[in-house]
Amino acid sequence: MEYLHTMVRVADLDRALDFYVGTFGLREMRRVDNEAGRFTLVFLAAPGDVARAEAERSPLVELTYNWDPETYTGGRNFGHLAYQVDDIYAFCQRLSERGVTINRPPRDGRMAFVKSPDGISIEILQKGEAKPKQEPWASMENTGTW
Repeated sequence: MEYLHTMVRVADLDRALDFYVGTFGLREMRRVDNEAGRFTLVFLAAPGDVARAEAERSPLVELTYNWDPETYTGGRNFGHLAYQVDDIYAFCQRLSERGVTINRPPRDGRMAFVKSPDGISIEILQKGEAKPKQEPWASMENTGTW
């Protein structure tokens, strides 16, 4: 058995790509437009997984955009995506500067949570050991749910 991808339905493909690619830093690996099924699939990889994704077509996040409008609820019921980063403080700062709410700040230097525009929770983990506690993150309160 091997992990292939996680599928997330999105309501607005441009907005989702702006978040996942433009803000979060994932890379678009391939796209499939299916006119008969009236949907678009966009497969994304983390920068550190690009070579593996090119060779194996995994691990990936699959954004599914249905051309006919639908309302999606229960993003939290999905659970969450998780990504490891080299510097959690710098990564969260970059997200914050792009207008992303840090729902669970990295107070412990190890873990943070944000949400995509469609309400999907994303866990951000510090690669290796936790970073020493640092302001403003150490005293920052949670915002909303994650």
